Amino acid sequence: MSPLYAAVLGAIVLTLMIVSLARLSKVKTKADYLVAGRSLPAFVLVFTLLSSWIGSGSLLGGAEEAYKHGFVALWIAGGGWVGLLFIYFIAPRARRFAQFTIPDLLEARYNQAARVLGVVAVLFAYTGITSYQLIGGGDILHLIFPTVITATLGKYILAFFVIVFTAMAGMESVAYMDVFIGLLATVTLIVALPVLVHAAGGWDAVHHVLPAAHFEVLGDLSFVQALELAAPTLLLMLGNQSMYQKFFSAKSERDARVAVVGWVIGTVILETVIVALAVTGSALYRTGEIAQRPREILAFSALHGLPAWLGALMMSAIFAKVVSTANNYLFSPATNLVNDVFVRYIAPDASNKRILIISRLMVVLLGIWALYQALHTGSVLRVMLYAYTVYSAALTPVILAAFYSRRTNAAGAVSAIAAGTFVTVFWNWNTAFLHRHLPAILADRDAIFPALLAAVLCLVVVSALTKAPSPEHLAQFHGEAAS
Repeated sequence: MSPLYAAVLGAIVLTLMIVSLARLSKVKTKADYLVAGRSLPAFVLVFTLLSSWIGSGSLLGGAEEAYKHGFVALWIAGGGWVGLLFIYFIAPRARRFAQFTIPDLLEARYNQAARVLGVVAVLFAYTGITSYQLIGGGDILHLIFPTVITATLGKYILAFFVIVFTAMAGMESVAYMDVFIGLLATVTLIVALPVLVHAAGGWDAVHHVLPAAHFEVLGDLSFVQALELAAPTLLLMLGNQSMYQKFFSAKSERDARVAVVGWVIGTVILETVIVALAVTGSALYRTGEIAQRPREILAFSALHGLPAWLGALMMSAIFAKVVSTANNYLFSPATNLVNDVFVRYIAPDASNKRILIISRLMVVLLGIWALYQALHTGSVLRVMLYAYTVYSAALTPVILAAFYSRRTNAAGAVSAIAAGTFVTVFWNWNTAFLHRHLPAILADRDAIFPALLAAVLCLVVVSALTKAPSPEHLAQFHGEAAS
C-alpha cells in the first residue's frame, strides 16, 4: 500500500489525539464530562450531531443496501430526515429540561422503574451500534494495510483508539473531535463524488450499467419493506439519547434550535452523497471480491477509483467518521451506568474525582463488550436494524410522550419499554419459533412494526386504565400546569 495512505491516516489519528488532549484540561466536574459543562455553541453542535449520526450505519450498512438495490437505500436515511423535522421543535424543550441522560428524563416524568428499563434498552442498542462501527473501522484498516492488518486485528486497533479518545475528556473530547471530523468528511465526500462519476464514464454510463430499478423510488422492494427500512431510523432519530445529550450540552435553547437547522442540511446532503457514491461504485465494480463484501464499497472505490491523494483523504475521512460515531455511542451508555446506576443508587454523594474515574472505567468495560459483539457479528445492516429497533420501539414512544402527552403515566411507560424491548429481542433471536407458529407474511417481517405496536398499545391502554399524572408533575415538561 502507498505510504501516502498511511501518512494521511496517521495525521488524522494524531490530530484527533491532540484535540482530545486539548479538551482534557476543561474537565473537572461531572457536568464537564457528561455534558461539556452545558457550553456547546451552535457551530460545534451541528458537527457533533452530524458526526454522531452518520457513521458505519450509513457508510457500511446504507452503502451495502445502495450497492445491492440502488437509490432505494435512501429510505433508510429518509426516516431520519423526517425525524429531523420533528426534532426542530423538540430540541428547545430538551435543552430547557437540562438533565444528563434519557433515563434522567424517564424518572423525572415517570418513575424509577422507567429509568432502570431505559438503561437496559440503551445498553442493548448502543453497544450494538458501537460494535458495527468497530467492524467498519477494522475493514478499512485491512483495506489500507492488507498484508499487515487483518479485519479482526483492525477491530482490536479501532476499539483501542475509540476507548482512549472517549475516556479522556468525555463530551468535551467527543464534541470537539466531531468538528474536525465533520468538516473533513463533508468536504472530502462531496469532492469525491464527481471525480468517481467521471471515472465511471459519466452519469449516463452509470445508468446504462445498472438495472433500472436502482434508480426508482421503491426499486425491487415493496412499500412495506421500504417502510421497514425507514421506520427504525425515524424512531431512533426521535428518541436518540446521544442527540438529547448534545441538546443538554447546548449553551442555550437558541443554540439547540439553530444547530438542528444545520444538522438537517448537512444530513440530507451527506447521506445522499454517500448513496450516490455507493451506486457509482457498484457500476464500476459489479464483480470480483467487492461483490462478496459490498459493505466495503465506499472504501474500495476510494482505493481503486480515485486519485491517490483524494482516495487517501476519503479513506481517512470514512475511518474518522467511524471513530466519531463509535465515540458517541460508546460514551452514551457509559453515562447511563455512571449517572443512572452508580450516582443514583450506589454512591449518590460521590466526589467529582471519583465520578470521573468510574466514568472512564465504564467506557473501558463497555468498549470491551462492544468489541466482543463485533468479533461475533456478520451483517452490519442486520445488526444496525436490530439495534435501531430495540431503541426505537422501547424508548422513542415514551420519550415523545414525556414532552407531548399529558395523559401517559408511569405504569404505561414501564409496560411500553418492557414490551418494546422484549418483542424486539424475541423477534430477532427466535425466528424458528416464529415460522412454526405465525403465517409467513408475519414471520418474515422485521421486528420494528410488531415491537412498536406492542409498545404503543401498552403506553396508551395501561395509561388510560390507571391514574393520570398531576398537573404539578407535568409543569416542567409542558411549561405550564395541565388543566
